[in-house]
Amino acid sequence: MTPRSGLDITTSGTAVDTAALIALPWDVPLAEWPESALAALPRGLSRHVVRFAHLEDAVVAVKETTEFSARREYQLLRRLERLDVPCVEPVAVVAGRIDPDGEPLPTVLVTRHLRFSLPYRAVFSRRLHRDTLTRLIDALALLLVELHLAGFYWGDVSLSNTLFRRDAGAFAAYLVDAETGELHPSLSRGQREHDLELARVNVAGELMDLMSGGLVEGDVDPVATSQLIIDAYRRLWEELTADMSFRPGERWRVEERIRRLNSLGFDVEEYAIRTTRGGSELVLQPKVVDPGHHQRRLLGLTGLDVQENQARRLLREIDEYRAVKHPEMDEHEAANRWLTEVFEPVARSIPQNLSGKLEPAEVMHQLLEHRWYLSENQSRSVPLDEALDSYLQTVLPLRRDEDAVVLHPTTTMLKAVELPSENYD
Repeated sequence: MTPRSGLDITTSGTAVDTAALIALPWDVPLAEWPESALAALPRGLSRHVVRFAHLEDAVVAVKETTEFSARREYQLLRRLERLDVPCVEPVAVVAGRIDPDGEPLPTVLVTRHLRFSLPYRAVFSRRLHRDTLTRLIDALALLLVELHLAGFYWGDVSLSNTLFRRDAGAFAAYLVDAETGELHPSLSRGQREHDLELARVNVAGELMDLMSGGLVEGDVDPVATSQLIIDAYRRLWEELTADMSFRPGERWRVEERIRRLNSLGFDVEEYAIRTTRGGSELVLQPKVVDPGHHQRRLLGLTGLDVQENQARRLLREIDEYRAVKHPEMDEHEAANRWLTEVFEPVARSIPQNLSGKLEPAEVMHQLLEHRWYLSENQSRSVPLDEALDSYLQTVLPLRRDEDAVVLHPTTTMLKAVELPSENYD
């Protein structure tokens, strides 16, 4: 389509309001866009000029690059979306930009902003503890495993190229920059090892930079910490892909292996069992392993599309609700009743001025944790309504606004969204 002379916009037509996209000031260099067009959210480091912009019904990230790179990355992100890989949603490529003097401007890639997500520098807007850093490392390692299972070679693994969302006390990581990536039917060991080495070097450098700014505890070793990504990746990859030997009388170990995979958030769609040459042992080999076991189960039961750890926590709450309140119901009936009697009332109770703090599923998780702490401290079973009142008064107002749109993503702004020390890190 060519909405203005020389302007070429490639889009699926369904991702955002196309008219609002066309109306953005494409004849102005991105670094000079007016504040009226911007939605200034915390930005990560990038070799390109990147800005966030308002559309009618969305906020989008706009990145200036070459036309070849923009079109390649757009198509690659669309393919990763179809594979259900955690990544940002591609919206459009805008080429043929010309300024008022007739000079060409760079092509841009437009992606939808991932709500409630933060670049790692915003997560580190205050000194965070070692365990929080470890959770970020674990999230990045899990993302890398998922990408490799899908056949994606990243080529620039780093915290800077990742967005993080809170996920029931942990973090969920999303690919935000696929410019250097390649998608293959499968990856060789050499390709995976090269990505791991890039992760080790890049993360160590990023942590050194954070330490120079006083944003990481002084006793954190950047090199040793970056090695944690390698260790976490290898443990998870081994669990997901390695063969397992067991004797014919130990078939229960097949179920045990599958349960371990499920607990990691993966589902075994198919597996093969073969005998060894001597015939005294059997070998279990997972065939297809997909992420999102708990996400899919909760989505099927309730229609809620949330993060994996959040889904695991909410499923446990649904099971407890069913056992106590409605043991006569099947899980689908109980889940629907829990949705209407528990989850939706909690979501509706969040005041408008606090609704941008956290997404409802994370609020529900934290509320359940808060109720547990209250019950333990008071040596009684605190009702959910009472815990909700306490949570809305003493916890949620102190949270940083993780869906806020502010005007200037400066150091001042980053300091303004610090986490209170007594909250859930």
